[in-house]
Amino acid sequence: MTDRMIIGTNKLPSNPTPLSAPQEQQVRDLYYKNVRAKCAQEIESTSPHPHVHLALLITPIPPSLQTTLLTFPHPAFAQCALGRTFTMIYACRAPRLAMNACMLQYQNQDELDKARQEWFALAGERRRAREEHQKKLEDAREKHKEWWNLDESGRTVGRRAEEREENRVDDRGVQRGGIYRGT
Repeated sequence: MTDRMIIGTNKLPSNPTPLSAPQEQQVRDLYYKNVRAKCAQEIESTSPHPHVHLALLITPIPPSLQTTLLTFPHPAFAQCALGRTFTMIYACRAPRLAMNACMLQYQNQDELDKARQEWFALAGERRRAREEHQKKLEDAREKHKEWWNLDESGRTVGRRAEEREENRVDDRGVQRGGIYRGT
């Protein structure tokens, strides 16, 4: 195979740019958020689950529980697990298996590539938000300096400026300012 063939067959590389660890974590967060959004019905709702048959294919389930899974609508995993501790494993087995089957169905390289594309698409939005935050921060610093009468290095200018104003000499050579020196 030539290089042209290898490069030509992979139109969208799975990792176009090497990302730092925090950036990869942001991509994974988007990935998991997207997968959870696709499986929201299995996680939160109380309607019958369309992915129950996948649970039967992935994990071995006793025959007595298989009929229960297929015939009766069961509460979603979040509803079932609410207020339970270690009993959740046994009491919420059917919704947990349905939820896990759905999650496994959508956890693949294609979804990760979509999350990476979404992360790159949102880069401009993150940059604008960062610039807006910097602008607000700079405005807040300026207001703080103005309010407390600070110079550029952050020192209080008030007393020195007052002393300079008190000892000011006008164009006729008369000292102006201060309480006892007139106006």
